[in-house]
Amino acid sequence: MIRIPQVRVIDDEGNQLGVMPTPRALEMAQERGLDLVEVAPMAAPPVARFLDFGQYKYELTKREKEAKRRQRSVTFKEVRLSPKIGTGDFDTKVHRAVEFLEDGDRIKVTVRFRGRELSHPELGRLLLERFAELVKEHGIIERTPVLEGKSMFIVLASTHKPKVAEAPQRPARPEGAPALAPAAAAEAAAPAAAAEAAASAPAASVATATPAPTATTPTTPIPTRPKPTNGAEAPQTASTSGD
Repeated sequence: MIRIPQVRVIDDEGNQLGVMPTPRALEMAQERGLDLVEVAPMAAPPVARFLDFGQYKYELTKREKEAKRRQRSVTFKEVRLSPKIGTGDFDTKVHRAVEFLEDGDRIKVTVRFRGRELSHPELGRLLLERFAELVKEHGIIERTPVLEGKSMFIVLASTHKPKVAEAPQRPARPEGAPALAPAAAAEAAAPAAAAEAAASAPAASVATATPAPTATTPTTPIPTRPKPTNGAEAPQTASTSGD
């Protein structure tokens, strides 16, 4: 509920309608089927606009979620050195620190002393100054070298903006094509694979699938004796040729 007696009104198309009494502005908003929303309460007079309040809240929530998804918290990394570190290891540490700084992170570079090395803290200081000089294009010294106990460290702040990790995008499916489950996709691909294999098979293998017909010689059936019915031998038949 807007309790201010008069407001500066902007319509739904962005046109300024001037300063008018709040009841009149509310009546005009209702005639258009919209709400009267106060968008600049600190102005003199406050600014109100004709909006669909439900759609306005939805878009505001959507923008907040998008901003929250894109924001990246700055993390604190640590790089450890020793007064007797080799050239190769030192270069590797510098390269790793540059990667952290390019991502927008802060770095704590620490030199740890052991035994008698603690009697020469200037070696650690020179090492840290050399390290900061090599990465000065990506980070600046936020805290000068400080000796605490058996270690000396500096803090470097990145000069780059934090990188935002983009979510991987899936390839777009052709418009109108239904989504298939993995099992259904494999089942749908099986007939096509079988047809392709049959088409690529040699003609000889297809020809041998049906056996070729072979010529047969007609044979004369051999007469058989009738079986006895009463256990007696079958009667002998007389020969047609003369004795």
